Amino acid sequence: MQKLLQIHESLDRDTRELSARQQPALNCRRGCADCCVDDLTVFEIEAQAIRERYGDLLRDGAPHPAGRCAFLDGDDGCRVYDARPYVCRTQGLPLRWLTENEAGERVEYRDICPLNETTESPITELDADLCWTLGPTEGQLAELQATTGRPGKRVALRDLFDRSR
Repeated sequence: MQKLLQIHESLDRDTRELSARQQPALNCRRGCADCCVDDLTVFEIEAQAIRERYGDLLRDGAPHPAGRCAFLDGDDGCRVYDARPYVCRTQGLPLRWLTENEAGERVEYRDICPLNETTESPITELDADLCWTLGPTEGQLAELQATTGRPGKRVALRDLFDRSR
């Protein structure tokens, strides 16, 4: 868990810096939960961190109704914010990722929450260093996950709640 904490701390530093460079374009704030959708899956190691830190909530609490993230409270705040997974730590930022198309050519894709899209700086025109690049952190998490003997295992956030009640 110490290595996961280090990854999250580094991620938080980097995303804070990127968020600061993107202000005032980012409209994300507590209670803005448009990105907090159901059916998100996380690396098992991140799920374990939530289990360890929020066991009482998972055992005694109820998930948010289906359709939104299971961890939202009544005011659309995150009940596991301190242990939130990677995917939640980068939401709202301009995202970019590189992949190969069918012709074997490297192509770039970008995405951003519609609430943060601006006409002054459309995501397609942003410098690459103003976007969060998907891939490197996922690679670190996948390597860490592999050390647990369950490489590639992912868990739906909703499935963390105790359903035996």
